[in-house]
Amino acid sequence: MKKTPIIILTGPTAVGKTELSIKLAKSLNAEIISADSMQIYEYMDIGSAKVTKEEMSGVPHYLIDEVKPDFSFSVSEFQERANKYIKQITEKGKNVLVTGGTGLYLNSLIYNMDFAKSDANNELRESLTLELEEHGIDYMHEKLRALDIDSANRIHKNNTKRVIRALEVCLSGEKMNDFSNDLRFNEKYNPIIIVLNRERQHLYERINKRVDIMMDGGLVEEVKRLLDMGYTKDMISMQGIGYKEIIKYLDGEYSFDEAIEIIKRDSRRYAKRQLTWFRRYDNAKWFNLDEYSDKEILEKEIINYIEKMI
Repeated sequence: MKKTPIIILTGPTAVGKTELSIKLAKSLNAEIISADSMQIYEYMDIGSAKVTKEEMSGVPHYLIDEVKPDFSFSVSEFQERANKYIKQITEKGKNVLVTGGTGLYLNSLIYNMDFAKSDANNELRESLTLELEEHGIDYMHEKLRALDIDSANRIHKNNTKRVIRALEVCLSGEKMNDFSNDLRFNEKYNPIIIVLNRERQHLYERINKRVDIMMDGGLVEEVKRLLDMGYTKDMISMQGIGYKEIIKYLDGEYSFDEAIEIIKRDSRRYAKRQLTWFRRYDNAKWFNLDEYSDKEILEKEIINYIEKMI
């Protein structure tokens, strides 16, 4: 069976994926699927640096404004919906361009990740949660270490939710690997992975500038509006960088300037984690945008690479 080519354009936050993705989509007769865990939500536009209708320039986009902020969106949900859209796009005779920086979303398409085998076991989860309340996180993390040392090494003990989830998967007879050498490539797709990068200092300057633009663009007002609509700080959507800090500012936990600096700092740290993640893609082609003074030359090189790989 011939594999469906999917072009993946990724890179750290604020590197410049959006503008380039539109140009590539037009050149390659492609439609775009977003792999961004925040742009999936309606009403969360400023803090997610969501692509605007004007920026889309007529190119169809999928998995943007897909669900309301109170929807508990998971990787398996992304995989299911993305598979459906990939089929729709290819049936129209168009190419698929996946763009975004959420590594687990990308993994769910690049690799064989069967989420159906590790569906939540509510009874087991409740039992583990009670055990956590009784014994504490140190005890639970050691329990995980005894069952799956790799997961224990990968998951920090302070990440309570993931410790519980990993224990749940282990005790259900499965192994949870977010990124493992054991992962096999998806037999349905031929992923053509492009990673965009910049010199670190320049990337960090772009991140800082983006946060300033978000603040000037009304991020505080956007968060207030979300809270007024009934969306709460404990929702997954409201835990995104930018949103949780503004909520703490509104609650009086941070000053305005502290909130801004923490958003910038955490965005830079996130970018660093993203780059570490993308370096694990052995078959990826990297492009340092700072090495190209002429954008047309960059676009031509990327297009030539993609056309050779399709």
